[in-house]
Amino acid sequence: MPLFGFRTHKKYDKDFSQSKAVKAGKNKESRSKKVEKVIPIANKVVNKAIQAPVIRNIIDSFDTSAETIIRPHITEKTGILSQGGVYTFQVKRDANKQTVSKAIKALYKVNPIKVAMINVGAKNIFVRGKKGTVSGMRKAIVTLKKGEKIDFI
Repeated sequence: MPLFGFRTHKKYDKDFSQSKAVKAGKNKESRSKKVEKVIPIANKVVNKAIQAPVIRNIIDSFDTSAETIIRPHITEKTGILSQGGVYTFQVKRDANKQTVSKAIKALYKVNPIKVAMINVGAKNIFVRGKKGTVSGMRKAIVTLKKGEKIDFI
């Protein structure tokens, strides 16, 4: 529907229909240009895929399970527990007991006997008249063999 006589002439209708065809890719020239742009990108992906096994072997040589541990969870309570050989760590959401145990062995060179997992829920807070939330986390409580210690310093 034309407003104020705009696009009432055939000249404007032609320009409008051609621009729609180009945008939709109905014009043969525009389709061929798109294909030319895609082919070089595909060649680059193939070249990287050839190098992928070499890179994968290098990555596999490192122990990637150490990425599961975010940081030690240090509080008064965990400080008291650490004197008895029990340490607490904040871990990723998808971490499980086996991956945490492997990560502790790789990072700190100690042997965990037992690993317990705890999901800490998010908390609602009220600060300076505004409501907010503190995000939850997943904790791992790791028990070590007698005589083994972890120094966080």
